[in-house]
Amino acid sequence: MPDQYESFAALAAREIEGVHYRIHVVQRPSPIAIVAPHGGWIEPGTSHLATAIAGADHSLYRFDSLSRRTRDDTMHITSTRFDEPRALALIAVSDVVLTVHGRKNGDDGASIWIGGLHEALRDEIGAVLTGNGFATKVVGEGHPLSGRHPENICNRGKTGAGVQIELPKALRLELLFARAKLAVLARAVRAALAARL
Repeated sequence: MPDQYESFAALAAREIEGVHYRIHVVQRPSPIAIVAPHGGWIEPGTSHLATAIAGADHSLYRFDSLSRRTRDDTMHITSTRFDEPRALALIAVSDVVLTVHGRKNGDDGASIWIGGLHEALRDEIGAVLTGNGFATKVVGEGHPLSGRHPENICNRGKTGAGVQIELPKALRLELLFARAKLAVLARAVRAALAARL
């Protein structure tokens, strides 16, 4: 998805909080933060899943676009440049960050792609999701959605290593209506997180 803005400051100079976007932050006494930097209408379904994964235990951050826009007028800020101050403050006190993203279906409208520098947690999440009936694919070095850049928001917690999950559009839209399936997915990810605490 193309970026209209290079930074949050550029976005905030044009967009109005509460009108064009909403930021939701809940800091909890957990070493883990769940982040949906492209929520609302940017990557529909990611905010719902991030909220479900955070539950009542983990810290949560969501940047939600409040209106549907054209492809050339999106509020998407690439993860390596996502510098909204409340997000940075939350992840600065979190050991590990898990980011929830949406991707196009492409030729794989079923698999959840999992990346990031925390390879042990990445692999644990993949194994638990697979065990719960979800198709998964680990995306590594060289893949455009690998989440392995040190400046990627998922890798900016205190340990410098986090996890990025990318859900295809078809699955995200399904989960908006299939609440039981959403709950299964969230519980699976939470189980993997608990195993690493």
